[in-house]
Amino acid sequence: MFFEIAKFIIYSGLIVLIAKYILVITLRKLAENLNLKAKTVGNIAGYATSMPELLTITVSSMNGLMGSSIFNILSSNIINLVQYMASIVLNKNRKAFTNRAIKIDIVLVLVTILIPLILVWRNIEINLIIVPAFFILFALFLYLNNNVHKLYLQKEDQQLEKQIQEEEEKEKGNTRRTVLYITILLGTGVLLYVIGELLGETLNNLCHQFNISQVIIGILLGFITSIPELITFFESQKHYRNQNDDTMLGVVEATNNLLTSNVLNLFMIQSIGILIYTIF
Repeated sequence: MFFEIAKFIIYSGLIVLIAKYILVITLRKLAENLNLKAKTVGNIAGYATSMPELLTITVSSMNGLMGSSIFNILSSNIINLVQYMASIVLNKNRKAFTNRAIKIDIVLVLVTILIPLILVWRNIEINLIIVPAFFILFALFLYLNNNVHKLYLQKEDQQLEKQIQEEEEKEKGNTRRTVLYITILLGTGVLLYVIGELLGETLNNLCHQFNISQVIIGILLGFITSIPELITFFESQKHYRNQNDDTMLGVVEATNNLLTSNVLNLFMIQSIGILIYTIF
């Protein structure tokens, strides 16, 4: 049993390290090379930092551990919010919460926590009936996020547009670097898949051979897979503060990172897990 737990820690740690030092960093460089807005960079970071959840949920579902997947998503989304709030407080950016777009995004994040809480509390069966509803909610949340930013973050968008134009005058995006970053991302995806397969075998052994609760495994996975978000929340605010002393853009990026990650975890990755569980 000790050997299986050691493998669980090693494989989970590798997924986090690869996501932190390769996946997230490469995506940020790609976004900067393409001169993307803070909101867009935050969305990309959200997709990147959800890669560990995608792997663990896929692996858990393939091994019949549906119970661990819902607790993985629930704990991950709660931890993401706690980490985000900590990054805002420690970076002294609490005044950003006066902006309506940020407030609405936080409300949407709370909903991504409330839904899995209700599913667990009411012991609602996780099956294919939920998937269409999750797809609709995913589209709705993205629509709301895009529109509130257009309404309440016009000043920040105009300021960033000016900054991007100035940067483009200094240096055009390098096509070779863009191709390099995309190649690295593809290679990273293959590597994460291989490690995910090894992690799946270990999870299967822990649950079926050693009778460890799926709830415990799901919560542990939630803690492990939330580490990349912690890093990006702090780095986004630090990045813009170092660039132009504008902390609001860093908050916008961190908030979109949080919302995209939580929405993706609950509505898309959980749906993928349900589909895989049904098939296998």
